Amino acid sequence: MQIALTIPQILSSAAEADWALAAPERDPLSHGGLRAQINAIAESLARFGIGRGARVAIVLSNGPAMASAFLGVATAASAAPLNPAYRAEEFDFYLSDLNAAAVIADAANPGPVAEAARARNIPLIGLSEGEGAGLIDLVATTPARSIEVVAPRPDDEALVLHTSGTTSRPKIVPLSHANLCASARNIRAALQLTQVDRCLNVMPLFHIHGLMAATLASLSAGASVFCAPGFDALRFYAWLSESQATWYTAVPTMHQAILGRAPRNAERIAAAGLRMIRSSSTSLAPPILVELEETFGVPVIESYGMTEAAHQMASNALPPGVRKPGTVGPAAGPDIAILDEEGRVAAAPYVAGEVVIRGDNVTAGYENNPAANKDGFIDGWFRTGDQGILDADGYLTITGRLKEIINRAGEKISPREVDEVLLGCPGVAQVVTFAVQHAKLGEDVAAAVVLDEGSAATERGIRDYAAERLAPFKVPRKVVVLDEIPRGPTGKLQRIGLAETLGLEPAGDTKS
Repeated sequence: MQIALTIPQILSSAAEADWALAAPERDPLSHGGLRAQINAIAESLARFGIGRGARVAIVLSNGPAMASAFLGVATAASAAPLNPAYRAEEFDFYLSDLNAAAVIADAANPGPVAEAARARNIPLIGLSEGEGAGLIDLVATTPARSIEVVAPRPDDEALVLHTSGTTSRPKIVPLSHANLCASARNIRAALQLTQVDRCLNVMPLFHIHGLMAATLASLSAGASVFCAPGFDALRFYAWLSESQATWYTAVPTMHQAILGRAPRNAERIAAAGLRMIRSSSTSLAPPILVELEETFGVPVIESYGMTEAAHQMASNALPPGVRKPGTVGPAAGPDIAILDEEGRVAAAPYVAGEVVIRGDNVTAGYENNPAANKDGFIDGWFRTGDQGILDADGYLTITGRLKEIINRAGEKISPREVDEVLLGCPGVAQVVTFAVQHAKLGEDVAAAVVLDEGSAATERGIRDYAAERLAPFKVPRKVVVLDEIPRGPTGKLQRIGLAETLGLEPAGDTKS
């Protein structure tokens, strides 16, 4: 077990690059400047009467201000980043659920969170950006009694997030300084990050992926983070050139969009200084991994993460280590095991079951949710809700979310397996396989696809292609061709509820 640390400790212990934070057309901020900014945020919050244990919602667009605000609030209090695209009603729910002590928002344009904060009498703190990347100033609209700045302890809460709530009410996930620092250490080790690295971050900073893999892991290594204002495939290659990035991390749908613009950016790709690409948050289909490696000429490192583990759980290795496409690699920090059908930890490899983890990066439990904690933890292991298989080398293959597995008259179908087959069909650029309700079978298989530009692929042709490569019960009954597949706020494809989103009627009396 490693020594538990706090965010200030890991940010002051590494050799430093020339700068810590940068952004398009902004002057960079040094590591020393970032530490001073974090201290200034802590002092500002203390003047507003906010310190350890108080939860501060942060509602900002992506960029260096969001990065420094997260680090400063997590150091002084507890950071609760929220998606700035939420409506007032959604902000009302999250502010209430979090019992937020204050809200930090853009001073010039706070958006609908201001309405929700006023309705609940929650102080609104306005943020203004300075000249350099990550330099900010905080002004409170409500006077408060000043308190003393207190240094955090490893077991203090640093970050609080909600689960996605796809199938139930979102659950509150508190994460301590020790959890975050352990995860940053694990990511740093898996990617061999040093002060010469520069990460191009296109992930949202209200999501654990961007906060941990891109930001805290990099800064704890003394490396640099170039904070893009969100993901934009049209601007990605310009940012790649401006940042001189050595790596970037993204979800599969982002990688696919990046590949779609690659032919127009051959010169920038050739001039790029990337040494690796990272993919996480959902499974990356092997054909996409291969295409990324062929396009950029660098290894693609697929990792496995989730909020409850402060992100990373497993990761493939950089060369000369072994990478196994289709797997998320071996354990990279916490212990990983498989529960068999009897709910016991499987001793042998190649047993299919639920993935469970334990380690110092894993949350101690959901807040105010004894039922979820009873279901989610067993004998010291956290149940991820993912189905997977560990091979003889300890490499983990994720076969799907247990809640996403399609049950067609008792036949269990992994949507990911169908995705990977359909991605091999000529003319198919993106795929998401999902369940559609069926009156007789319970569920049946459907797929939404996006075609390559100029593709002549048809629904019938795609189904025929699948029928040659899949058992009959796995072949999608329905293939829907779309210009764009609906995605969640973090860029992940959403299988659950997609049939309803697309307006697909339940199947019934047609032959199966």
